[in-house]
Amino acid sequence: MRAVWYERFGPAAEVLTLGEMADPVAGPGEVLVRLRASGVNPSDVKLRAGARAGAVMGFPRIVPHSDGAGVIEDVGAGVDRGRIGERVWVWNAGWQRALGTAAELVALPAEQAVRLPEGTSFAEGACFGIPAMTAWYAVMGDGPVAGQTVLVTGGAGSVGRYAVQMARLGGARVIATVSSEAKGAHSTAQEWVNYRDTDVAGAVMDLTGGAGVDRIVDVDFGANQAVDLALVKPGGVIAAYASAAEMVPRLEFYPFMFKNVRLHMLIVYQLAGAKRRAGERQLADWLEAGALSHAVVPGGGLEDCAAAHDLVAAGEKFGTVVLDI
Repeated sequence: MRAVWYERFGPAAEVLTLGEMADPVAGPGEVLVRLRASGVNPSDVKLRAGARAGAVMGFPRIVPHSDGAGVIEDVGAGVDRGRIGERVWVWNAGWQRALGTAAELVALPAEQAVRLPEGTSFAEGACFGIPAMTAWYAVMGDGPVAGQTVLVTGGAGSVGRYAVQMARLGGARVIATVSSEAKGAHSTAQEWVNYRDTDVAGAVMDLTGGAGVDRIVDVDFGANQAVDLALVKPGGVIAAYASAAEMVPRLEFYPFMFKNVRLHMLIVYQLAGAKRRAGERQLADWLEAGALSHAVVPGGGLEDCAAAHDLVAAGEKFGTVVLDI
């Protein structure tokens, strides 16, 4: 099969190689998926760059990317052969594994290949493992949000845009923060605040009549902590999935404690069991109903993988960069 791989950390153009590798084989409990699309997420780019402190190569050769979509071509022992030919999206293909989705084929545990509704494209399916499921976990991970007011910071981001839609579908009032009018429109939010030229805390308090918000879906906890604290209601929840600006923020423990706030630091790679199945079912229901819109940024083919990584690293794309395989 054709695949992209790297054997050391470094700049995309220097370390990513396109070549031929042996076809993987579905082992017991696994499926073999012929991939049609591969999603490129910030975590994939940071991992390839060796950006995490103390990062070491987990394998001598790594095929990047955790997200993708395609068709099941074969199954291993113990897997229903009726799944052959099924359209699927896959998750965690590159999480603590050597072989991700930047390839024509991937073999992985059968539960990590989820049925893709016929009305959903492979490119859209390649956005689900990290962006869509992170959004679901951040919005719905602590229970229903019907009747609540949810603040989504970074509402135009790959996760934030899904979170805005999911919170509204869950019956919540949604307010998003964005950095421009164009991003406000892209977010799909009916109410948004430009954090670059507006006092977010004051604006959201005005919008809510001084009540604040029940839940905050936060893209940068350290940078937003003061605003979050000002806006979250007593008994509210802050679900944070990143803290890039301040990776070791100083926590305002007592102010949060006296508001009885729950801080939920989440990572979708660890979403498992019944909770993950619930998210997959809810996502499938929304997809079948055509209730979600997707923001796919074409990234070219496997030969364009390095440029796609650089596009993600630049951070100025409106959506999830997807390679067409």
